[in-house]
Amino acid sequence: MEQDTFVRRRRVLVVDDSRDIRDVWHDWLTIWGFDVDHAANGKEAVAMAIASPPDLVLMDWTMPVLNGLDATAQLKADAATAFIPVLALSADTFAPTPQEALDAGCEGFLGKPVTPEGLLSEIRRAFRHHQVAR
Repeated sequence: MEQDTFVRRRRVLVVDDSRDIRDVWHDWLTIWGFDVDHAANGKEAVAMAIASPPDLVLMDWTMPVLNGLDATAQLKADAATAFIPVLALSADTFAPTPQEALDAGCEGFLGKPVTPEGLLSEIRRAFRHHQVAR
């Protein structure tokens, strides 16, 4: 009897208040073979992650309604979502520092603008780190 070789595609939740950024990252992630969900602020992201936990969250730091720091804190405080790796991204040169992002529970931090190669490299690193930590 043949065994199914089904492999589930990893799903990334892109959280950014800029539709243009969400669209660009969606295109990159789709080309790289990921399924992609979108949220326009941290409140939407937390609700979506609780309802259907993604494999990774790309979290903008400066957003209306609920910022990336507070959204990450909520995800990390909930046992149902605490395991999800979060990568912080920000164009704001003052917040966060890479250390603040790590202290908040993020797997890493990237300053915007982000190159496709830089983003993919950080995503791969987060998945490798997450597999070791589990």
